[in-house]
Amino acid sequence: MASRATVTFRTKDFLPPDCACKVEESIRELDGVTSVALQPIHERVTVEYDPERVQESEIRERLAHAGCPCEIEPVARAHGEHGAVPVDEHAGQAGGAMAEGRDVPVEPEHQMHADHAEHAARAEHAAHAERTARAEHGEGEEHDHHAMMQADMKRRFFVAAAVTIPLLLLSPSIQDWFGFTIGPFPGYRYVLFALATIVVAYGAWPFFKGAARAIPTGVMDMDVLVSVAVGSGYLFSVAATFWFEAIDFYWEIGTLVDVLLLGHWLEMRAIRGTTNALKELGKLAPDTAQLMRDGETVEVQTGSLDEGDMVLVRPGERVPIDGDVQEGETEVDESMITGESRPVEKTVGDPVIGGSINGSGSLQFVVTKTGDETTISQIARLVMEAQQSKPAVQRVADRAAHWLTIIAVVGGVGTLAFWSIVGGEPFVAALTLAITVVVIACPHALGLAIPTVTTISTTLGARNGMLVKNTEAIEVAREMGVVVFDKTGTLTKGEFGVTGVFSANGWSEEMVLERAAAVEATSEHPIARGILRGADERGLQVGAASGFRAVPGKGAHAEVDGSTVHVGNPALMSQVDVDIESAGDGVAAIADGGKTLVYVAEGGALRGVLALADIVRDESREAVSALRSMGIEVAMLTGDNQGIADAVGRELGLDTVLAEVLPGDKAAQVRELQRGGRRVAMVGDGVNDAATLTQADIGIAIGAGTDVAIESADVVLMKNDPRDVVKLVRLSRATVTKMRQNLAWATGYNVVAIPAAAGVLIPIGLTLRPEWGALLMAASSSIVTLNSLLLRRTNLSRR
Repeated sequence: MASRATVTFRTKDFLPPDCACKVEESIRELDGVTSVALQPIHERVTVEYDPERVQESEIRERLAHAGCPCEIEPVARAHGEHGAVPVDEHAGQAGGAMAEGRDVPVEPEHQMHADHAEHAARAEHAAHAERTARAEHGEGEEHDHHAMMQADMKRRFFVAAAVTIPLLLLSPSIQDWFGFTIGPFPGYRYVLFALATIVVAYGAWPFFKGAARAIPTGVMDMDVLVSVAVGSGYLFSVAATFWFEAIDFYWEIGTLVDVLLLGHWLEMRAIRGTTNALKELGKLAPDTAQLMRDGETVEVQTGSLDEGDMVLVRPGERVPIDGDVQEGETEVDESMITGESRPVEKTVGDPVIGGSINGSGSLQFVVTKTGDETTISQIARLVMEAQQSKPAVQRVADRAAHWLTIIAVVGGVGTLAFWSIVGGEPFVAALTLAITVVVIACPHALGLAIPTVTTISTTLGARNGMLVKNTEAIEVAREMGVVVFDKTGTLTKGEFGVTGVFSANGWSEEMVLERAAAVEATSEHPIARGILRGADERGLQVGAASGFRAVPGKGAHAEVDGSTVHVGNPALMSQVDVDIESAGDGVAAIADGGKTLVYVAEGGALRGVLALADIVRDESREAVSALRSMGIEVAMLTGDNQGIADAVGRELGLDTVLAEVLPGDKAAQVRELQRGGRRVAMVGDGVNDAATLTQADIGIAIGAGTDVAIESADVVLMKNDPRDVVKLVRLSRATVTKMRQNLAWATGYNVVAIPAAAGVLIPIGLTLRPEWGALLMAASSSIVTLNSLLLRRTNLSRR
């Protein structure tokens, strides 16, 4: 079996999204490369390859030749039995909640050793080394390529725009249009030349640099198009200034560069905005933690913590790392991680998530997860993987952008040749049309159409507690015809609750429940826990009991207020000679749907009956109602008996109830629902339902909590809330709508604009000048970007 490795590189320069297709194709041509994914938005190139057939250095050289130079060393790499695992440096900060890897080796300065003292020292050294490196390079915490390029584009835009203003004012065309005159003066045309030269040399330099990088690859990308447009217009104008009489294009070139810089600046702002949420996630965990050692607390680097360490969290502090509470009670705000809007109560035995905010109580917890196993690390990894995956529509857009670039170059040359040779137009007029075609056909909007939407949608999903592992799931979710829910723990709470009380022979319903709860107070049986929960929910005071005696398979006895109370099933009642037939219709009224009945007797007489069942979540009712209102059929798949399942189905108004299904048969039931081409989503706990989640068109693991790395699911929901499935559908529909809008605009704009630029409107006296072509091109990119940003405003929780 061939060996396999994966390496992730950081790109050195900003790459427009439309570059991805040509770079990926170039790397795939290498013998031994099995897959490649370029994510310009995240400045990453991930390559899977056979190290016995191709070397990492060869991949890096090919990347540089393809116009995508990368750092000399990869971001991170790890080789294991099944290959290498990329580790993203942005997945964690100095706190080490994510940067530190326990099972996956990473770069030496971030490695932690088992010895605790050395571990802490190395963590501090790593943090210090990172700070020092950043300081030496003039980098702050927020430094990244996009930040630098955004600032550079902004600076170039404002400088170029400032120089273009006098260029416009001195232009004869502008003066004619607006009816003012700035008379010619000595050196008038040389001033125009000097101003235009500043704009071209300074403002257009990034495009010339990109073109010089792209031309050796043999692929004409957007930078080549821009360079051709700006360069040809500028050189023609220089010739008209010094060597022959003709109109110049100085002001047109100036405005062209301005709008291109503006479009790039807006694009980079959008890209940074979509990635900031993920980077902020990595900063949630604090840099330091209060380690409890020999009864005292010692402040240590979070990255130095090991599994089993005891950590103290004071009121108002952030939880530094994942763990289980050992002492204390409090409420913890987990909204920034799980999307849970309300603080979550925590007591002994409950898990806490690194990065969440402690409430008013102190907690002591034991560390259970470190490094890339922590919740924040898993969330960041899943979001990054989702953003690196490409939906089907993205692959179409990549291919279209690649060919549109070639069409632009061929169209420009063809326009020049046709109008100068066949059309008999002056060379200047033909060149004007050719420049306009090249400018207006730039496929930047098409390159932006999908990546910006997928990046925003996956980030929006993560903020709402939905982790999309594969962006294709976003496309499929909107087409769901059936949503199949597991019952226990998904539509229901997975725990018994009292659903009804029947009282007899002088006892009230409250007395029945109080006495039963007193007997069961020390029992750990699920039914006993349900009875106690029912008493607590009704605010009843449970008295003390003594002499508790369990009767296996039947129930229990105990002394309550001087009398022996028996709590159990009919077999126990028969054993203590209590007649239960007298309950009659009273029991039937609370026993529908296969509920569990618990009888309560005292003094030889039946005093009451409790009905218990797995409690249906209130959220399930809302979820089922919302899904059905969307035209989606809702089904339930369970191994429970038919009576119980039917009762839940009636209570929720389900369309289909599939009960008494063995675990091995669940996948077959999903296949049956898929017949006829219907898209089926399966919602389960991700453990017992692994095969079913895989069989479904979309596998949705619900209630993952701190265990988010569920391999069988396409989407992981952090909370036990079925309403999040409704959110997923809303997210899917909003995302696909934005994708289609962007593609429609990007392609429709070119379909209309390219022929107009090529001169098809000349017979009716209309032409599309270069400056208007540049403006339309920049407007197209800006519209696509702004339209994508509107996705952020989608309210996924609307009722």
